[in-house]
Amino acid sequence: MENALNLDTVVLAEDRKHVVILDQTLLPNECKYLTLNKGEDIWEAIYSLRVRGAPAIGVAGGYGYYLLADQTDTEDMDAFVEACRKNMEYLNSARPTAVNLSWALNRMHGVLLAEKEGKTVAEMKQRLMKEADDIREEDIQISRNIGAYGYELLEKLGKGVGVMTHCNAGTLATAKYGTALAPIYIALEHGWDGKKDLHVYCDETRPLLQGARLSAYEMQAAGVDTYVQCDNMASYTMRAGKIGIIFVGCDRVAANGDFANKIGTSGVAILAKHYGIPFYCCAPSSTIDMTLSSGDEIVIEQRKAEEVTEMWYEKRMAPEGVGVVNPAFDVTDHSLVTGIITEKGIAYAPFQESFEKMGIRPVEKFVDKK
Repeated sequence: MENALNLDTVVLAEDRKHVVILDQTLLPNECKYLTLNKGEDIWEAIYSLRVRGAPAIGVAGGYGYYLLADQTDTEDMDAFVEACRKNMEYLNSARPTAVNLSWALNRMHGVLLAEKEGKTVAEMKQRLMKEADDIREEDIQISRNIGAYGYELLEKLGKGVGVMTHCNAGTLATAKYGTALAPIYIALEHGWDGKKDLHVYCDETRPLLQGARLSAYEMQAAGVDTYVQCDNMASYTMRAGKIGIIFVGCDRVAANGDFANKIGTSGVAILAKHYGIPFYCCAPSSTIDMTLSSGDEIVIEQRKAEEVTEMWYEKRMAPEGVGVVNPAFDVTDHSLVTGIITEKGIAYAPFQESFEKMGIRPVEKFVDKK
């Protein structure tokens, strides 16, 4: 089993004309890369979770924006800008909840609008390629920084700590290292013994099983003592004293500290509050949407019923015609959060004040601008 740190989740191909993504729908049983350059294929890869995890989606969005810009056949700058705007809106429709996608697309389009004067279309295409590369490289450093802050928390708890996580916010969800699992990787770099010093409990994370398929794969491949538990078993392991800290990722954070993460996260937070277990959200500053006052404003993606009734089963496991509730995310209230770990430091309540002290401000939106 190959260490997941050696896998590139999203990278621009050597020909600079395609994006190469690791198809995470096939893990852990098959490691396959897809080479894409058509807009509909990149959109489908994001929507179908072939590339997933908020930071990795942002990287994919940046490369998607560049590739579609590169394929735009015009020398007229106004026509080029309009084509890029339409492509941006199309890619942005793939996943509404993960703010990194719109953040990356807005960043790319912002560079175009800010720097187009006096440049040719060909020059702007090269500039956009560099910006997409920069988004990926910055994500790697951001993840390392989050891991370093999380590792400080592990050090205070001491070796032998039990860590619980929900869904997958490891290296597979980013360009490298991850967010919620980054502290584990940093601990290993500091010489911690994965079998003795760390015990990671991965919620199965139904219905798409990202915890069982991806987080467990990552941690086991890294040599960490790893356990998979069904989502409704979290209370048992917490009550049994096996969990010392909880790290989860997120897809969007509101200014007050409410955040959206994979469905089931809010239940884990409620249990952690009951048992007095520290609960941390690991969030690159790009996932913090200061334009939203609370989590009530976060749009929650609703996914296909078949993910609940048929996926993973040899035969359909629910009656035909039954209603299905399948939100991809839920919102965890800020009152349940011990802290939010960013690459700039750990934010504590009141979160908006902490974010502002870190220099996190509302980002100007370019989506829908003509």
